[in-house]
Amino acid sequence: MKENKKIRISNGWICKISEDKIIPVFGDIIIEDRVISGIMEKDFKEFLSKQGRDDDNGIDAGGRVITVPMINFHDHFYSRLAKGLPTKGPMDDFGNILKNLWWKLDRVLDQDMVRASAQMGLLESIRNGVTYIFDHHSSPDSTAGSLNIIADEIRKAGLRSTLCFEITDRNGEDLSDDGTKENITFFKNSTDDNIKAMMGLHASFTLNDETLNKVSGFVEELGLGIHIHLCEDISDRVDSLSGYNKLPVDRLIKFNLLNDKSILAHGIHLADQEYELIAGKGSAIVYNIDSNLNNSVGLPDFPRVPDNIPILAGTDGMNSNPARTLKQIFLLSRHMGMSFEDSFRLCTKVYFDQLAFVKKYFPDFPSLDVKDRADFVIWDYVPPTPFNEDNFWGHFIYGILDCPAHSVIQNGNVLMNDFKITMNTSAYQNNIVTQGNRLYNKWMELNSE
Repeated sequence: MKENKKIRISNGWICKISEDKIIPVFGDIIIEDRVISGIMEKDFKEFLSKQGRDDDNGIDAGGRVITVPMINFHDHFYSRLAKGLPTKGPMDDFGNILKNLWWKLDRVLDQDMVRASAQMGLLESIRNGVTYIFDHHSSPDSTAGSLNIIADEIRKAGLRSTLCFEITDRNGEDLSDDGTKENITFFKNSTDDNIKAMMGLHASFTLNDETLNKVSGFVEELGLGIHIHLCEDISDRVDSLSGYNKLPVDRLIKFNLLNDKSILAHGIHLADQEYELIAGKGSAIVYNIDSNLNNSVGLPDFPRVPDNIPILAGTDGMNSNPARTLKQIFLLSRHMGMSFEDSFRLCTKVYFDQLAFVKKYFPDFPSLDVKDRADFVIWDYVPPTPFNEDNFWGHFIYGILDCPAHSVIQNGNVLMNDFKITMNTSAYQNNIVTQGNRLYNKWMELNSE
């Protein structure tokens, strides 16, 4: 990461946020002392007529689009090293996918693997224009200090994140208690302006009433939001009813675990009454379309979701590209028969819901205006037709979301310039491969037993 006290980003379409509108203006961004000190508007037609480009010490956007950073509201860094692992046992339903892959993987992880997983996730995030990440971590046999390891890598990379450890009773009382302690210790000792904390929970079907009751006291005492998988698969509902005679949402309500700082990942298999309960608490639902398709658990029924529930975009660890999730939300809504008008309205809602929710944790999240933090992304997209407030969403859905990030600036620092990450990625990549091979060998030993 290279620090720049003063830098000019020239010749870009700067997509300012003004209440519920995106207003593109063409020009230069001046950064001083980590904030946007000035925006110099210019004539786009004059820029096109120039033979050359600005030659200075900054970055020439070359007519590309500049937006605020992407936010990943549900990630699993711990999953990053799982690529190419052979599975043993059936993978024919969601329960078996968990038992034969993810619940084996997270128990294999040690602290070195946790660090490498975070490094891989951070490099992928920067390449996708993501600089704000809500991560949901699990490494039950290496719990203590795991969140600090992840936070350390996030600070080195210059990103911002909200972290939590996934509490679950599936591995016994001692490891469940370890997860609770990790969340609380991290919140009390390791958070700052760039690193925040939530109370992590796995899912209703792996949490007993005693644990939920205990966690509830800490959530209330410390003012925490929870981060939990909710009704990702129909089995969450079935198991909750059979084990506790209550549906997952009712259990969360019973223990007063829902509030307006809480994230409910997936939220696919919900009834109308449950949507009403969630809306009443102000909690947000995060959609992760790639993961839902991969696990064959179903897809959100967008027309049934009340407008007063915040909807956010995540990836569930499948990748680091929430822009892809946004595009899929639009395409799936069209596939479900929603009109173009309603589909655009849905994506607009998600975009602004995300901006409102992230400010619950990072109140200084920028709007791309003077005096804002200098956090933004230059996308490799030059609008081929006029670009303005009236047609921004057409360019966004059909253009920007399909293009890679060209450059990434965070807190006035250039993290990526012209597709090249500015920190030394070789050392990171070497460590990722080393730990990935260690994981693979441990995995093969485990599956040979």
